[in-house]
Amino acid sequence: MKSQLEQNGLQNKKILIATVAADGHFKPLTGLAKYLSDIGCEVKWYTSGIYKNKLDSMGIVNYPFKFAKDINGETLNEIFPERNAFQTAGEKVNFDMINVFIEPGPDQLADIIEIRKDFSFDAVIVDNMFPALPYLSARLDVPVVAIGIIPLSEDDEELGPYGPGFYPPSTHEEMMRMVEVRAMFREEVYKESTDRLITLLDAHGIAHKGVNFFDIMTKAPDRYLQIGTPSFEYTRSKPGANIEFIGALLPYSDPRKEEKWTDERLKKYEKVLLVTQGTIEGDVSKLIIPTLETFKNSEYLVIVTTGGFETEKLANDYPYDNVIIKDFIPFDQVMPHADVYITNGGYGGTLMAIGHHLPMVCAGLHEGKAEICARVGYFKYGIDLGTERPNHTQIKEAVERVITDPQFKTNVIALAGEMEHYDAPAICTSILSELVSASKVS
Repeated sequence: MKSQLEQNGLQNKKILIATVAADGHFKPLTGLAKYLSDIGCEVKWYTSGIYKNKLDSMGIVNYPFKFAKDINGETLNEIFPERNAFQTAGEKVNFDMINVFIEPGPDQLADIIEIRKDFSFDAVIVDNMFPALPYLSARLDVPVVAIGIIPLSEDDEELGPYGPGFYPPSTHEEMMRMVEVRAMFREEVYKESTDRLITLLDAHGIAHKGVNFFDIMTKAPDRYLQIGTPSFEYTRSKPGANIEFIGALLPYSDPRKEEKWTDERLKKYEKVLLVTQGTIEGDVSKLIIPTLETFKNSEYLVIVTTGGFETEKLANDYPYDNVIIKDFIPFDQVMPHADVYITNGGYGGTLMAIGHHLPMVCAGLHEGKAEICARVGYFKYGIDLGTERPNHTQIKEAVERVITDPQFKTNVIALAGEMEHYDAPAICTSILSELVSASKVS
């Protein structure tokens, strides 16, 4: 391994990882962090202290937020209680974009400048929604690499605006309509957040290449490494030269500490449904309860992972033999038994489902999930219900269609085969080495 490091230029290099403090942003990079650490890099991580114990277990130092406000998955709604009062998805998206993904940027930059006095890192790796991304690219003299932890957000004139989950237009009429929609989002829906970002960047003397938040964040880094593969992404007319697909980048798990999960009922039921709303969405009435109501006392075994939300109450309310409700079950242990993955569209879970040849029923809108669900539906890896509150009929019909129509399973298997050709940590390491070497030469 040492000779490999010497050859790829990363021996003893110092790498700072910086992420938004939410599981969907933090976890995907843990596998890469451990990989870099194991091959001899010194890796440290800037994020909320809520991840300190996890990072300690990986042997990685946590630099917590100092100047920047500690906004994380646990405190988000406490800090911003008003975000749950918005009546439209557009209002909520703008609020989150401004308060979670735009405003913290300058303070995070200040934190990282302080960190560099203690840790003279050779490169920075961030998730693509990390607010300080454009500031780091402009202010630091080291390579900045962004990991696309959501579907590719690069703007394209032939696609709809990013966020609501628009399918690519397929007819001339649809393309003309999309021109109008793009103008509306530019001039109305996203105007407030875009204006705020540009104001901050201008105030700090940072040039911005892009006309909206998502495009700026895509163009800012030296390299943008997109989790996923081309078959899970819309074609763009002018893709950025800094963008590269890396396949599935999975979270780190310590096999020595992971308890094996099993349940005798897996042998009793012929069909198994796995249901989740992830770790951010705590309103179990959106997807979990409607699914339980639909399939309680049925021929399906329904396995629910709650992320810790109302687990005990749900277990008491649904004491049926065909229902299993847990805070968490390792997906790599339960997915091999499942026939359908019912989800609100978390990217990590979606990619794991693909890897286990598991077709999906998706129902999510917020936190970028509409884009994930849309891709599942558009490429027929499952069914996109287009809502975060599906009714019983929608869920039942979607599950039955996914089970009985072989195209969904066939398509997922093909996509999984494509992803198997990518070694995400190795690709990231190779690109990082290339950038670090070029940086030292220049």
